[in-house]
Amino acid sequence: MKAIVCTKYGAPDVLELQEVRKPIPKENEVLIKVVASSVTTADTMMRKGSPYFGRLFIGLLKPKNSIPGTGFSGRVDALGKSVSLFKKGDEVFGESLFYAGTNAVYLCVAEDGIILTKPGNMSHEQAAPVCDGALTSINFLKEIANVKPGQSVLINGASGSLGTAAVQLAKYYGAKVTGVCSQNNMSLLKSLGADDVIDYTKQDFTKNENRYDVIYDTIGKSSFSACKKALKESGKYLSPVLSISLLFQMLRTSIMGKKKALFAATGLKPVAELKLLLKELKIMIEESNLISVMDQTYSLDKIVDAHRYIETGRKKGNVVIALEREKRNKT
Repeated sequence: MKAIVCTKYGAPDVLELQEVRKPIPKENEVLIKVVASSVTTADTMMRKGSPYFGRLFIGLLKPKNSIPGTGFSGRVDALGKSVSLFKKGDEVFGESLFYAGTNAVYLCVAEDGIILTKPGNMSHEQAAPVCDGALTSINFLKEIANVKPGQSVLINGASGSLGTAAVQLAKYYGAKVTGVCSQNNMSLLKSLGADDVIDYTKQDFTKNENRYDVIYDTIGKSSFSACKKALKESGKYLSPVLSISLLFQMLRTSIMGKKKALFAATGLKPVAELKLLLKELKIMIEESNLISVMDQTYSLDKIVDAHRYIETGRKKGNVVIALEREKRNKT
């Protein structure tokens, strides 16, 4: 089968389209014919082996998993002998965290892994990135911040994959939402439900008079120290981008002070817990309370272009790889 292979760290050109062996499902696995898969900022960082301390987990000299990609959507093509939750032909979506990457024609995932039947009101291309953006954001906003009705939530990097999902989730939980983005994306955030939008090129949200219960920095461009004055008395600063400074502030605020700096590696949560969160997201999608904002779609052989585009910093919403043509639902 065809798959993208990354055999060393480096620029986008290290990604190569190769012929690799088609996987065979184990007893508890399903073989999925991938229709669409995600490409994320995290993928570009893992391709570069950045930050360097991350190589302790993903491979010192080269990636442990040579096929990149985590989010997927497709059809069940074959079943392991003991599989009972799915049948051949089922349309499914989810995330491959502990298996081969998803930028490939076929993929094997355990039936009790992060996989569910695809929402009927979502295309494969829209479903593929749900576990990369929305799953991370629901973990931060629901599980870590425990966002409640009436609270004020600011989302930095609100026009990206995590950010567009976070705006919708925070509104779903009843919060007053402020999104931070460039001027070009302000109308997008308002259409997703943001109450206020700040153009970061004209205003520094850490220096205005507003105070927030939660600041969710989806891109790690700010810091707890910079945001501290913008937090309410028991406010929380959250970021999925780990740095040495954030780690230090997490340790310090866990001991002293009411304002907290918080980080969590969503992908390291128990699979059963992630699957429960994904089920919540699926319900929201089916009830039209959550959509995937789509930016660019590339073919598998154009993945180098996809990585280059993401690294321009102009991405809004999600970028996906389409392995099959399909009728697209407009977002």
